[in-house]
Amino acid sequence: MSITDQTVAVAAVEPATADEATVPTPARPRRARVVAGHLRRGFAAIPAVLTDGAVLAFALWTLLYHAALLLDLAPSLTLRTWLVTGPALALLAVATRFALRWHRRRRSARPTGTTVASGDAPAGRPGRHTDTAGTGTDGTDGTADTDGTGTDGTDGTGTDGTDGGETDGGETDGAETDGAGAARGTGTAASGPAAGAAAPPSAVDVTPVERRNVDEVAPATERDGDRGPGTAAARTQDPARSEPAARTAAATARMSVAQRLLTALVLLIGTGAAITAGVAGTPAGEGLSWWVPASAGIVAAVGAVLLTWRTWRVAPASTPAAPSPGAWQSAYALLIAGGAAVASLYLARNTPDDIYYVGRSVWVAERDQVPLNDFLFSENVLPPMASQPPVASIEVLAGALARLFSLPAASATWYVLLPIMAVLAVLALWRLVQRWAPRRPVLAFTVAVAFLALVCGPDAALGTFHLPRLYQGKGMFVSAVVPLMWLYLTRWFDERSRRALVLIVALSVTAIGLTTTAAIILPMLVGGAALMMLLVGRWKAALVAGSAALAYPVGVVAVAQLIVGSASEAAADVNVWGAERTFQRTFQIGIVGVIAGLALWCGPLLARRRTPALLAAGGGLTLSVLLLPGVLEWLGALTGISVVLWRVPWLLALPALIGLLCTVWLPTRLRSVRALVGVVLAGAMVASFATYATPMWAERSWVQVHGEPVWKIPQQRLGIAQWITTLDRPDGLVLAPETAMRAIPMLTTRVRVVMPRDFYLVEYDLNSQFAQDRLLLTRFANSGAAEGRPTREQVAAALERLDVGTICVYSGNRFARRTAQRLGYLEFAERPPPVPDQPGAVTCLRRA
Repeated sequence: MSITDQTVAVAAVEPATADEATVPTPARPRRARVVAGHLRRGFAAIPAVLTDGAVLAFALWTLLYHAALLLDLAPSLTLRTWLVTGPALALLAVATRFALRWHRRRRSARPTGTTVASGDAPAGRPGRHTDTAGTGTDGTDGTADTDGTGTDGTDGTGTDGTDGGETDGGETDGAETDGAGAARGTGTAASGPAAGAAAPPSAVDVTPVERRNVDEVAPATERDGDRGPGTAAARTQDPARSEPAARTAAATARMSVAQRLLTALVLLIGTGAAITAGVAGTPAGEGLSWWVPASAGIVAAVGAVLLTWRTWRVAPASTPAAPSPGAWQSAYALLIAGGAAVASLYLARNTPDDIYYVGRSVWVAERDQVPLNDFLFSENVLPPMASQPPVASIEVLAGALARLFSLPAASATWYVLLPIMAVLAVLALWRLVQRWAPRRPVLAFTVAVAFLALVCGPDAALGTFHLPRLYQGKGMFVSAVVPLMWLYLTRWFDERSRRALVLIVALSVTAIGLTTTAAIILPMLVGGAALMMLLVGRWKAALVAGSAALAYPVGVVAVAQLIVGSASEAAADVNVWGAERTFQRTFQIGIVGVIAGLALWCGPLLARRRTPALLAAGGGLTLSVLLLPGVLEWLGALTGISVVLWRVPWLLALPALIGLLCTVWLPTRLRSVRALVGVVLAGAMVASFATYATPMWAERSWVQVHGEPVWKIPQQRLGIAQWITTLDRPDGLVLAPETAMRAIPMLTTRVRVVMPRDFYLVEYDLNSQFAQDRLLLTRFANSGAAEGRPTREQVAAALERLDVGTICVYSGNRFARRTAQRLGYLEFAERPPPVPDQPGAVTCLRRA
């Protein structure tokens, strides 16, 4: 029989007669071992179950909330509907899943008389559908598993007990990349005809990528140990087959030289871009033009795209996407997530934005109504802020929960939702690292978490949007949604399963329910991924993914802007940052900036081959283009969203790429050497973060660490605000020191203040009498320098126009107290200082 194909048709196996020898049936494993395996697999899937379930649940809440807006339903009714329909849909999904599995198993168990290929299990060996051992590899539900591996119940492909899924043992170096993502081996047994292929029939010394190419020219049809006539070794004697194989091996060997040179060049240019970018904001880089790192970065990004594109072309599509996480790995991730949840209760960051986010929840909790108009300067009467259309649903959820359980809205936000968000954000990062890391994912995850914890500060570093601000929708977006979107896109392009597509749609709904920034960042993120899929010919997959990820968030914001209006021109001109400042504010400067630049411009070459490396390269290219001088300014002028364009670095899951830097591969057979190098690199990066950056819990990060769970408001101003709200006051607005007025709306909406936050006045024209009166009275209550104080006549006119009924000032502010008394206000309450004989006493006066 001529063997010219990968499969050989053979006759169907007939039952043996009594006189024929039968092949013994393999012994079934002990039931205890089977149960233990199922328990390990179930525990390993917990991070995936929690994050995917949370995405689906919050997407459902957001959809119900948007429907309730159109129908003018109360948030409490929306919450009760969600609490009923959510579990009901979950139970229905589980029942449907088990029904489909039972149906597939029953159908696969039916005897058939079809022929089998020699690449399948031979007679006497259990095939893929004889799942009597309970391994779950029935081959029927590969894309429906919760951890996204497509192996539906397999035991982590042998990752239990290994170094973080580092399929480095047995010198398989699982699915690692050689600079450009060239595969070094899979570390798992590949299924199908190509498994166990013999060495290529050529004496040319080629790299593993070229060996795969040769194997595709001379495919093997047998499994390991089935060496007989017709094997790859026998085929090497056929000159008609060996000569083309040799020519192919020689050609790929020549191509590998060019690829190695290009890889070295890209790494060199990327390193130069990272160094100059990190130095640009330091005295050593004084006078260094941003064009130097930006130009080098774009060249490195293009080179990474070319390298990952070529790897996609030569690497076989049957390569396992990633090993399943082991039980101990998931346990480690859950332990870190639990620690983050506890820490979130004790860390308090003074964030001016809280007055809007928490204040909105307070309004919902007290009034069971979604404020569609302004609720800070008026009683839901003035036009709403165009920069904050009422499409975000997270604050409404916190308020509705507070009303349902009779809690303060601040407690529902900081004591209930924040710890849950901390767990989900950490697990989202873990899942992306585990999917993208070619080896040592636990070590890479540890470095990524250390980066978030140690690189913060008072500015826009990614760590400041983690635990200190996760309860704000934008914090959860950059910390959890972005990693999960990259993960789901990776799964979609690898598997093209309906489950992955459903999760992409649900995550896009979740994103817009967290922040309107999603409508700006998601198109950039998805555009970078879709561009790479177009380059490899996956235009249908790219089109479907782009539509699924962008249709809802962009459509909702577009409709909201048509109804509410666009952001004012004055608001668009506030805090506009160029490319250089955007990089420095987000990625830091000095050695930390260099490490971040290495992750941006060299990280894609370290990601797992094929889809992860391809998508990382697309994200890096997109961000590199945006960091060119003048691009952000041009986008701001074109779209009018200059005020938020400094957030464009959020499109890249930078902490994950920083973690990948410790997974670099060395050309040595000594596993201990490779592991030692990875640990040394990880330790060096963590030490750099700890030495040259500001940790999350430092005062320079505007964070205070308390001995008990606290609200995220400085305790002194919280005490003053609580005291003012309990006073028997006359009607009218309350004028108080600026910090106290910023805290009161986070306690109650029943007390209206003169100046909730001056930043929001840009929505109402800073030159208007409306804004000028508030700015003047705030200066009066703050008791600033004598030359900046307003006159008595100016104060009297502003108090009259704004209808101020109560004035509370620090007792040491004699000018404000005397002026108020001369204008007819009477002292009626005094709060002693928190420390006797120290400043901090407050005196309140009421209108006579």
